Amino acid sequence: MIHPDYALIQQLLVQERSLTDAAEAHGTLGGCLCGAAGYRLEDWLKEILPDGAARAGAGDALRGLFEATAAALRQPDMEFELLLPDDAETIEVRTAALAHWCQGFLYGLGAGSIADASELPGEVGEVVRDFIEISRAGVDAAQDAESNESAYAELVEFVRVAVQLLFEELASARTPAARATAPLH
Repeated sequence: MIHPDYALIQQLLVQERSLTDAAEAHGTLGGCLCGAAGYRLEDWLKEILPDGAARAGAGDALRGLFEATAAALRQPDMEFELLLPDDAETIEVRTAALAHWCQGFLYGLGAGSIADASELPGEVGEVVRDFIEISRAGVDAAQDAESNESAYAELVEFVRVAVQLLFEELASARTPAARATAPLH
């Protein structure tokens, strides 16, 4: 699978006057793909760009990110990856990006056919409530760098696997029948 470059996507979104950063935009995409039936590239661009469209060069990169994300979620081999800054960035920057990713995911999930994701039952609802907490994450200044790195890595892995779980568990919400009864936004 192609792993899009966070810095490149971030730069393109800034050039396109995006309403969000790369992590939050990718989180929004993940949430919408999990919760909305027939979600398209055009739908995502309307969520993240002021004009709802990107110029050619940026459009190609964003299309690649959209297609790679959708394909990874549909694969049974757990290849889905979060679009986050690489390890060369500070732990503070990476943690803030993870929080933004989760905010975007929750927004995207709510923009789909799921009215109140925090009220979902069982494991799915628990995961969503965990994402709400992660969206408020910060670096613990009382911990050493290694502890913060370890905690960050655990959260990233948790979110990555949880998104795949949600995608599978919410498949019924993405059916045409669910879409027909979903409230319009």
